[in-house]
Amino acid sequence: MKTGLFFGSFNPIHTGHLAIASYMVEFTDLDKVWFVVSPHNPLKNKESLLNDHQRLKMVKLAISDDHRFDVSDAEYSLPQPSFTIDTLKHLQNKFPENDFSIIMGSDGLVTFEKWKNYRKIIAEFKRYVYPRPNTPDNLLHNLENGVVVNAPLMEISSTFIREAIAAKKNVRYFVPDSVWNFILSNNFYSSY
Repeated sequence: MKTGLFFGSFNPIHTGHLAIASYMVEFTDLDKVWFVVSPHNPLKNKESLLNDHQRLKMVKLAISDDHRFDVSDAEYSLPQPSFTIDTLKHLQNKFPENDFSIIMGSDGLVTFEKWKNYRKIIAEFKRYVYPRPNTPDNLLHNLENGVVVNAPLMEISSTFIREAIAAKKNVRYFVPDSVWNFILSNNFYSSY
């Protein structure tokens, strides 16, 4: 089964994430998308993250009724910070029947050469790259072992949602209803 791994902090998961995942399943050769919730991305500040299990719960709530999607907490049992290559190898060993690829935003190409063993990732795992704002065009041409997917440009971000909630804005339609209710009932991001 061709499975795209959509790595992220999902702090919180939002409709942009879901639209991209849906596009990947419907308009590429991927059969399924797994949301891999990262406890700690080495290129991001851990201080602004909600608890790992709260973010995992939000992803589960968001995708619970969609058979095309699954969620993975594989990185929770791996050493931190989380390195993509380690997670890829772990999942490959645990689920040899799956043909894993990476789903990533084009903005990730800017720092891709800083990723641990990035050459090994390129050699062994196809990358499905979706557009993000302000990505230099030269990074999208001649992409090794990857394809730039013509998915809709999503300018929504988790940072925007956190900042909006802290500013007392209603962002109900930027996240699934189940996630919005979970955020409200737990008073998440109110002092971001």
